[in-house]
Amino acid sequence: MMKMKGFVMTTTALRQFVFGLCLLGSTAIVLAQDLPPLSSGQSLYLPIYSHLYHGDIHPKTGKPSETLVSTHVSIRNTDPKGVLKIVSARYYNTDGKLLREYLPAPRTIPPLGTYELYVPRTDSSGGSGANFIIEWTAEKAINPPIVEALHADIREARTLLFVTTAQPIQVR
Repeated sequence: MMKMKGFVMTTTALRQFVFGLCLLGSTAIVLAQDLPPLSSGQSLYLPIYSHLYHGDIHPKTGKPSETLVSTHVSIRNTDPKGVLKIVSARYYNTDGKLLREYLPAPRTIPPLGTYELYVPRTDSSGGSGANFIIEWTAEKAINPPIVEALHADIREARTLLFVTTAQPIQVR
């Protein structure tokens, strides 16, 4: 038993208290590790598919069937106070060739705002291994944006939808 001025604590209670503090501290560490670090800019790699291969290999062409999809790119500022600036959104094909800069001039995205890009289904130039490299900056460190691409082919008889998510990369 431990005695302090006007406070008595059993050994068991003390152990439970110390265990609770350790658990609380480790939970705070885990939660802090789950949060992305603040940043004042990044280069993001976003995988894009202008078409998908599926089915069996055709005996005459030697290729599988192909389905074209449209792509809706969403760049979301997740910071409640900071503005971010999209500096560029370069679209590359499967061979790594730059096809197009989708952003003729830098665009600012207000706190919690979104900027969108669209690649139509009729644009198959990117291929199954296309990608965007999206560059963004901010005047001060902010929560990094969430950048996703919703790929879709919506028809009367079926719907195909899937999402890809950007990853930060080092540009050398």
